Amino acid sequence: MKKLFIILNLIGMLSLSAQDIAYVDSRYILENIAEFNTAQDELNNLSLEWEEEINILKEEVERLYKKYQAEQYLLPEKTKTERENKIIQKEQAIKSLTRERFGPDGELYKKQEILIKPIQDLIHKAIAEFADEGKYDIIFDKSSDLIMLYSNPELDKSNEILEKLGY
Repeated sequence: MKKLFIILNLIGMLSLSAQDIAYVDSRYILENIAEFNTAQDELNNLSLEWEEEINILKEEVERLYKKYQAEQYLLPEKTKTERENKIIQKEQAIKSLTRERFGPDGELYKKQEILIKPIQDLIHKAIAEFADEGKYDIIFDKSSDLIMLYSNPELDKSNEILEKLGY
């Protein structure tokens, strides 16, 4: 509802004054930049590698737990407690490793910042320069949460941004 209100306000403001408007599709732009695709592949490979490592650790915990279940009635109380604690510690280590790698401030996020953010910054800079040169008042991003019910293809400036970036 809030987005609809904002969109209606924008439309109202636009109708009051003549403004130059354009839009870009940042997803399309990114997909046409080789460095982005290379960075994305690197991130995907790193993610798969880390997921595999974590899965191996989970399988190890599963084996320990099954072995514990099979032997628990034959074990002395002290040994049972030691094995339970070992399993719990390994589970906690897996959770901690998962947070370190995939959490909001994890290694994958940091790697993404290193690889992707410079490309995004370049795109934003190119869009800002394009807007200044073309005297555009507003440039929307078609791939964002903004819902574009209709868009005139003549207003799509994605290819011009790619050209400005040298692609």
